[in-house]
Amino acid sequence: MIAGSGHFVTLEGGEGTGKTTQSVLLAEALAARGLPILRTREPGGSPGAELLRDILLRGDVDWAAPAETLLHFAARAEHLHKTILPALADGGWVICDRFSDSTMAYQGYGQGADREFIAELVRLLSRPPDLTIILDVPEAIATERLRQRGRATDRYERLGAAFHARVRRGYRAIAAADPGRCVVLDASSTTQIVHTAIMTTVRTRFGLDQ
Repeated sequence: MIAGSGHFVTLEGGEGTGKTTQSVLLAEALAARGLPILRTREPGGSPGAELLRDILLRGDVDWAAPAETLLHFAARAEHLHKTILPALADGGWVICDRFSDSTMAYQGYGQGADREFIAELVRLLSRPPDLTIILDVPEAIATERLRQRGRATDRYERLGAAFHARVRRGYRAIAAADPGRCVVLDASSTTQIVHTAIMTTVRTRFGLDQ
């Protein structure tokens, strides 16, 4: 893959960790510095990928794990080539709510899909982020945050506690295997405290002034 000249930052974590909120805050803070920002998400982020998102999150099909993995990578390939790579080539910053690590954590660790198969798809079809921030919270806090959202849950949010525990362990394993790219942050505190920790991480990684 052509890396481009921009910066690619992903936010990862299980349900209720605050990824979407923190991706918005990070994008706003960097844009306030005059940096060109694209905020996007997975699954989704381009018209074709958004169609697959609807199938994956709101459908009622009990997919076989390899099929579900391939659907995520189909959405990712479309997203990458239509949205992410063009922005990076233009020198922009891309802030993405979930990326390839989600597939490894959710399908690989959570649903038992072949992790070597996923790793090979990442190698063939993906582009490694420059920085991945993994937000981690205890399961009790995540559950309470989901309850307080007051909206209908998607397929993954409805899966049981054992599944979400496996996903959390998966993220920790991903971070341990790639410490140069991944930073795990405790996201159980207030929104502003977590945002400050994220900004400190980003400034340090990319040499931004205070």
